[in-house]
Amino acid sequence: MHERAAEFARRASEEYGVDVDVHEFDEGTKTAQDAADAIGCDVAQIASSIVVVVDGDDPVVVVTSGANRVDLDAVAVYRDGVDARMAEADEVTEATGWSIGGVPPFCHTTDVPVLMDETLLDHDEVWAAAGTPTAVWPIDPERLREISGAEPAAVAE
Repeated sequence: MHERAAEFARRASEEYGVDVDVHEFDEGTKTAQDAADAIGCDVAQIASSIVVVVDGDDPVVVVTSGANRVDLDAVAVYRDGVDARMAEADEVTEATGWSIGGVPPFCHTTDVPVLMDETLLDHDEVWAAAGTPTAVWPIDPERLREISGAEPAAVAE
């Protein structure tokens, strides 16, 4: 197992009491469709963690369905902001401790807030990144919401 995926699994266990069943795919899971194809699930079951910056300096992790695009204006409203944009690579790492494509929905290095695309709650199981662009793991979306402290939100375009 890749060292970053192993680190995520260890931290999830130690910090949250969660056993993470990491699945790694050599072909990568860089996009939601890539992940769904590798796993054999619907793209809507991919829980992509995307960092958004509100009003220039307020990062938030948005866990969204792979079938949806994030509505940046809606994210700004949820964070009581005016403007929102996708975070740059260095901002993602600074806010979460993880690199783009491998950001898990929790185990972040800062106390960054988390919003969760409410459509993920329509599924019995979703798949989230496990620390690298080639590693994912399955979880019940309600359990994911609880563990991450995510606020369910209408953040899909």
